Amino acid sequence: MLAAFRRVLAREMHVLRRDPKLLWQQLYNRLQWEGEPVPAMLAQEFEGRSVPGATPWLRTRTRSRESEALMRTLEGHTESVHACAFSPDGTRLVSASYDKTLKLWDAETGEEIRTLEGHTSYVHACAFSPDGARVVSAGGLKDQTLRLWDAETGQALRTLEGHTGAVVACAYSPDGARVVSAGSYSDNTLRLWDARTGQEIRTFRGHKGRVEACAYSPDAAQVVSANSSIISYTLKLWDAETGEEIRTLKGHTGRVDACAFSPDGARVVSASSDETLKLWDAETGEEIRTLLGHNGSVNACAYSPDGARVVSASDDKTLKLWDTETGEEIRTLKGHTSLVWACAYSPDGARVVSASEDKTLKLWDAETGEETSSLEGHTDAVSACAYRPDGGRLVSASSGTLKLWDAETGEEIRTLAGHNHSNVLACAYSPDGARLVSASQDRTLKLWDAEVGQEIRTLKGHTSTVYACAYSPDGGRVVSASGDWTLKLWDAETGRVLHTFKGHNHGVNACAYSPDGARVVSGSRDNTLKLWDAETGQEINTLEGHTQSVAACAFSPDGARVVSGSRDNTLKLWDAETGEELRTLKGHTQSVAACAFSPDGARVVSASLDRTLRLWDAEAGACIATLPLIDAGFAAAHRPHGASVACGDRSGSLYLVDLVGITLGPPVVTTVDLGDGAVVRCPVCFESHPLQEGWLGRELDCPRRACDARLRVNPFIARRTLATP
Repeated sequence: MLAAFRRVLAREMHVLRRDPKLLWQQLYNRLQWEGEPVPAMLAQEFEGRSVPGATPWLRTRTRSRESEALMRTLEGHTESVHACAFSPDGTRLVSASYDKTLKLWDAETGEEIRTLEGHTSYVHACAFSPDGARVVSAGGLKDQTLRLWDAETGQALRTLEGHTGAVVACAYSPDGARVVSAGSYSDNTLRLWDARTGQEIRTFRGHKGRVEACAYSPDAAQVVSANSSIISYTLKLWDAETGEEIRTLKGHTGRVDACAFSPDGARVVSASSDETLKLWDAETGEEIRTLLGHNGSVNACAYSPDGARVVSASDDKTLKLWDTETGEEIRTLKGHTSLVWACAYSPDGARVVSASEDKTLKLWDAETGEETSSLEGHTDAVSACAYRPDGGRLVSASSGTLKLWDAETGEEIRTLAGHNHSNVLACAYSPDGARLVSASQDRTLKLWDAEVGQEIRTLKGHTSTVYACAYSPDGGRVVSASGDWTLKLWDAETGRVLHTFKGHNHGVNACAYSPDGARVVSGSRDNTLKLWDAETGQEINTLEGHTQSVAACAFSPDGARVVSGSRDNTLKLWDAETGEELRTLKGHTQSVAACAFSPDGARVVSASLDRTLRLWDAEAGACIATLPLIDAGFAAAHRPHGASVACGDRSGSLYLVDLVGITLGPPVVTTVDLGDGAVVRCPVCFESHPLQEGWLGRELDCPRRACDARLRVNPFIARRTLATP
């Protein structure tokens, strides 16, 4: 049990350092999936933290998509991390970043020890000396130098000048007496340096293009280098003493980005943009084996200390561990949210460190790492999600597809494909739950049968990406928002365009219907929201206050307010009648991509590119609870009844989240008249009841005896209007 706590604390430490009050929430969300006795131990504490009046927190009902092997995340760099290495004793790490710095880290605690500053451009590579006393680093195109540092004090010792292009790789000789470096762009050479004096000893010439990587053999007799020439994607073996070329290794069909000798010097491994790794016989230059499995360029590779395994890092955001004898993939390590630039084994072979475009380093347990995941169907960003009106199902949108999920269990039910592999950016259920509408980068909307997943109709008319869509409360119409600066109103039955709303001075990112169906609100890149008459298409009001693009908007369930989310990192609440700004919700540190009201209108949920989901008190404007996400939050939806929300992020993760300690008021419902008389539909049992005298504007118990829901009925009726061309 203590081991489980220790493991989880290590994985969450980067979050808890920023926000210590999330300790219980983050521990529970990890530990709830552990075997006994951990869940039993958590049960009593969970009960105490779930009673009304307890501090609200957010409980995930979906497991993290990160591999179990993830031990710790190291945050501190402000730009992409391009290189990483363990110290020879395994106690420290060094990392190199596009933020022009190197950082030294404690490999056990993940604490940052020191920042090394001096390079005038991005730092592309780094390595410890064999005795761990020094670090060498390689600077980018505007720097063109290597620098030697004291690994204890962080003091800059010496600058090595001579390359005429970016220095993209560097390595110490096994005895620490020399350094080899690779120059790219206009340089295309390898250079050998005296590590004590900093004097250049020799230049290796022969590559017909950029040199991407270099490494010493364990006996220091040879150097291997990787080439990215379009003429021949090759590796070369060199005599480390004379600089003479020994042989060329040919076989890759793309840029060769990395190379390394095996610990015994008998083999070489290489990584390429052709999505493969290759194992070579270092004596003969013969290709031994090709390792297939990555779905993107392979940027880095390294042998384990015993030579039995290889680790690789890829554009597909993963690392893979391979058996060097059989070439079989052992496991995949998931957790980074962008491409992985570098990887290395610890000296004891127990851990792997990786560096990523997502600005982090991650430490992994090299032995474990069995993958566990839930709601893992999407392989690209989840751009939108919506609950079926009865709350039983959930739809999510991603690259080219929509997926239907059981909202209770998280099981995938069906995939809807038809948008020609274009990103699907929005989705919505019809009020009766029978249909779906989706909006895409392919400039179309599609109507779907929500039960069988069959495409019913394609709506064409927009001349740019369609960013948003919504059904009218009576289900008879669909509104859409597009990058062509317009909104369009469609007949949901025939697919005809009824109105085009013009008035925004830039692309329209978001749109929503009011509960009575009389108005539409839209949010635009022109930093404004607009209220429109849904029947005539006339502009009613312009809401000004955001300082950057408005990415999301929604009406409150009673139609009295509008919430908007913006790239200015804020949400705003507005009076839907007067257009007056009521309050600003501040707390996100990056763009707000999605927002929604709770069913009782008392709270707002938001998702942001700052990798958080936040719950707000809509009256006070205070943040009630925060859930850190694996990647940037792109989508959020509140369940039509019950304290639950769904959220999607850029990594493809879809989260089902319970709002623990939150007591919702009665859900606000709108009476709808489709021409056969006004009815009230309960969002809990989803049964419709004829409107009775005195119900409008009142609270009441659901008339169905078996349903114990309490409802608050809006004082107005949404009536179906006749469609006009």
